[in-house]
Amino acid sequence: MSELLSFCGSTSFSLTWRRGWGATLGLLLLAALASPAHAQNPQLPSQRSGLERAPLQTTQLDAVRPVDTAKVFSLQNLAELVFANHPIVKQAALLSDEARSQVLQARGGFDPKLGADFHRKQFGGTDYYNNWGNELKIPLWPGGIDLKASYDRNVGTYVNPEGRTPVNGLAGVGLSIPIGQGLLIDARRSTLRQAKIMQTAAEADRVKQINEVWLQAAKDYWNWYYAYQQAQLIREGVALADRRFQATARRAQIGDQAPIDSVEAQITVQDRLVQAAQLQVEVQNARLVLSNHLWSKDGQPMELPAYAAPQTPVRDTVSRQEYQRLADLAAASHPTLRKLGAKISQLGIEERYRRELLKPKLNVSATLISQGDFYRPEVPGYYDFGWANHKVGVDFAFPLFLRAERGKLQYARIQVQETMLERQQSQRTIATQVGNVYNTLRAYDQQLTLQAQTVANQRKLLQAELAKFELGESTIFLINARESKLIELRIKQESLRASYEKARAELYYYAGTRSVAGE
Repeated sequence: MSELLSFCGSTSFSLTWRRGWGATLGLLLLAALASPAHAQNPQLPSQRSGLERAPLQTTQLDAVRPVDTAKVFSLQNLAELVFANHPIVKQAALLSDEARSQVLQARGGFDPKLGADFHRKQFGGTDYYNNWGNELKIPLWPGGIDLKASYDRNVGTYVNPEGRTPVNGLAGVGLSIPIGQGLLIDARRSTLRQAKIMQTAAEADRVKQINEVWLQAAKDYWNWYYAYQQAQLIREGVALADRRFQATARRAQIGDQAPIDSVEAQITVQDRLVQAAQLQVEVQNARLVLSNHLWSKDGQPMELPAYAAPQTPVRDTVSRQEYQRLADLAAASHPTLRKLGAKISQLGIEERYRRELLKPKLNVSATLISQGDFYRPEVPGYYDFGWANHKVGVDFAFPLFLRAERGKLQYARIQVQETMLERQQSQRTIATQVGNVYNTLRAYDQQLTLQAQTVANQRKLLQAELAKFELGESTIFLINARESKLIELRIKQESLRASYEKARAELYYYAGTRSVAGE
């Protein structure tokens, strides 16, 4: 928790531990509800002289309420914590590292290889054979060529004459070249190229995972905002109803109002106390859900303090130009499309390799040889490296029916077609999703405008009802009904605001990016 406090303190969100006033108010509300005398047997006020009339209403339920900025935990604060410390975000970063390790593994196919073997047999005083072979093989990228350097020493009584060497052995330098299969592409080049392409797919997966984490975090944030605003509005409604109850009781004491009106006012207080207690629990639960996304640098879970408050959303309408930019971004670089594009390229290399396997195997090798101590000046020249001292070889193989190779090639082509069709459908789906969410945003924008007008009109109705009551032309019941309707409309307004912000986060997510910058 100290990690969260220190972080938020550096971003104008000063959080200090103290008892949450919301929890205390909830306990007081429940205690008030539990009192039998208060809930079941309301006391009708007796008439008393010398008292003045009390007002029934104060100016509350405003459209914008000031919030202590030191308590505000903003969406940007959440983004910085999520992108820096969230375990899944860190896990997503490992995808790129994993892809790089695959490339490194594929490069191993071009590593030089040094090999040696030694075999000796001596029996009955006879040296049967003494064979020592050494080879350094260096794969080259062009043409699948292998460069070879060797030294062989095969001596003994029963050594095969074909492999017999001088006592000092034979040194050789040569090449092995695939003339048919493997000239244009072979297994090691195919593996390396595919591994490089899969780095793009891994990066797309990383971005997609981070976007998913952020979308869920943003939705949980605005759910917390909505629950918090509901609780605030009902809490204000409790204060208003209690003030009206006190004013009604006082008026009844001076004989200016019927005593039974105080019972009507008290019922409203009790009903709103029940709602406030229930909403307090919802706020706590929403805060706990949001805390799931909060982690320290050391990987320890953190919890948002009870007194933290969400930011007030700024009406940021997504313009047509911004929508078009997001639509173009989705079509060009959406993580899903990038991954499918990388997969198509990978399968294209696999298909090319499978076509190469239809060719016959025809490998030509040539080695220039010399006596092992060729560096000594007394060795005759005809034992030195030259065209006269050489070994050549040709290997040929060709399956007559090529069923295995043709089947693998056909399978690779089918996979390419499947992936291309999947990418085509994904492009259409992504474009549709971006368009649908944008239309939803426009609808929310219109609803918010109308809702603001409706709230303003309802506030006027409440004020007019209060004025009529002062003239004796209204009742406490009507005032309570007007005020309850105003609270209901304000709650709906906050619901629309939260829904708008969640839809805005979805728009950026479906476009393949994030609504808040991070990392």
